[in-house]
Amino acid sequence: MKFVHLLKTKTFCAAIATLLLAFTPLAAKKASDSASKFKEKINKQQQAEHVLSRLSFGARPGDLQTVQKLGIKKWIDQQLNPQSIAENPALESIIAKMPTLVLSPEALALNYPPPQVLTAVAMGRMKMPEDPQLKEVYERLSQRYKARIERKKTKNEEEDEAAQKGIEDRLRRRVGAMTTEERSEALRKLAPQQAVASELTEAKIYRAVLSERQLNEVLADFWFNHFNVYLDKGADKWLTTAYERDAIRPHVLGRFSDMVRATAQNPAMLFYLDNWTSIAPAAGEKLRRIAPKARARGINENYARELMELHSLGVDGGYTQKDVQEVARCFTGWTIEEPNRGGKFRFAERAHDKGEKVVLGVTIPAGGGIEDGLKVIEVLSAHPSTAKFISRKLAQRFVADEPPQALTDRMAKTYQQTSGDLKAVMKTMLESQEFMSAGAYKSKMKSPLEMVAGALRATGATLTNAMPAAQAIAQMGQPLYRKQEPTGYSNNGEEWLNSAGLLARINFSVALSENKLQGIRIDKDKFSTMAKNMGAPEWQRR
Repeated sequence: MKFVHLLKTKTFCAAIATLLLAFTPLAAKKASDSASKFKEKINKQQQAEHVLSRLSFGARPGDLQTVQKLGIKKWIDQQLNPQSIAENPALESIIAKMPTLVLSPEALALNYPPPQVLTAVAMGRMKMPEDPQLKEVYERLSQRYKARIERKKTKNEEEDEAAQKGIEDRLRRRVGAMTTEERSEALRKLAPQQAVASELTEAKIYRAVLSERQLNEVLADFWFNHFNVYLDKGADKWLTTAYERDAIRPHVLGRFSDMVRATAQNPAMLFYLDNWTSIAPAAGEKLRRIAPKARARGINENYARELMELHSLGVDGGYTQKDVQEVARCFTGWTIEEPNRGGKFRFAERAHDKGEKVVLGVTIPAGGGIEDGLKVIEVLSAHPSTAKFISRKLAQRFVADEPPQALTDRMAKTYQQTSGDLKAVMKTMLESQEFMSAGAYKSKMKSPLEMVAGALRATGATLTNAMPAAQAIAQMGQPLYRKQEPTGYSNNGEEWLNSAGLLARINFSVALSENKLQGIRIDKDKFSTMAKNMGAPEWQRR
């Protein structure tokens, strides 16, 4: 079935209706498939296709033959040990030209200054940087803030500023057509705050498309969504890059408790769920006496609730509201030094609730400090409900929207026997009969990221600008790093089953087939027909 660019006509409505009906079996399959489907083995060809569709962002030309020649088991073992795989030099070259990816949050705030820093410079509360290029950026941008703060503009000044804004708007439109390297340089001078988000977003796409360590990239995406933060919330614009780099990526095949600890102490998570403002009631009373007009502060339960509901136990994990309150007390004083300047994690002893707490029946003695929060992480990470919740969520991502209970039980058992070793849990799943079954094969719908990255890989696309791909993913309903709710993007295929998202998939496929995406090129003679048909239902399955 071939697709062309569709207008909002009767033809369009009929085509979308056809697509929705075509996808219905993906949703219906969960209820109709019997347990026997997960006992029915798929053939060798299907097994190779299956591992590439689940453990990577899709097969490139020649990948299927590579897996078959190497052997499926050996290929999986390599992917479970990503450091044993030589990385793609083309990817490493691209990433090396994205300076924001390696900078600390403090360095990002200095080199790509947020409004708070520019205002402080404009008002003389902070010195100009010594670097000549950086100083020029600070001087130009801080003058705007100074003018806004100090006085009302004259009519001529307003007209001049409007003209300047028009010039900058045109430059921004040109920026979208630049190569990644050109855009990074332009944004640093024009809108440094945007450069950070731009490089983070593009890097995710380049890694998904070009990395040889495909399972590692799939898991980095999975676990970022599990421990989601929202890029556009205040200081998280400068904190999210280091969060993914330092708190998520090193732990995707490590111990679950290590990842919980890393995310709990990371400024991006502390800021996103407001735990950096959480202080003991006594500390809050003291602050009110010192500064009666300041905003009242006390215990904030946001992080405690999401830690149990979304990060560990699951909503049915057996905790109570009293447990939420007790966990919140344990994390009082876990804060950030100057978050808008890329500050570090800090434990504020005086802000901590030092009373006795009881969490899930475990008593945490009075008089403790930072170890109270660390004890909570230990208790939650070892809890049987966490083993079940994490195992089911992994199986939902890699096996089926409704994975077999017997499989998740075995995965949970491995989790508990290995103290939450995620690689061991993955191996239990990947070596299972259920993973290589007819019940799992092509049973899931691709997310927008999987659809776009998979299309670029399948067509051997050359990328010099990943932003059009990011925009296409956003139009399909998955703006990268911008899921506002703490749930992250769903692993369930039904999340993406809507007419607007399906139309965006069709339009992307047609644009790719005709080389109409700026900075993305395919060999039309070889792949144009394939690309055009990527809007079809069969391409959306994995």
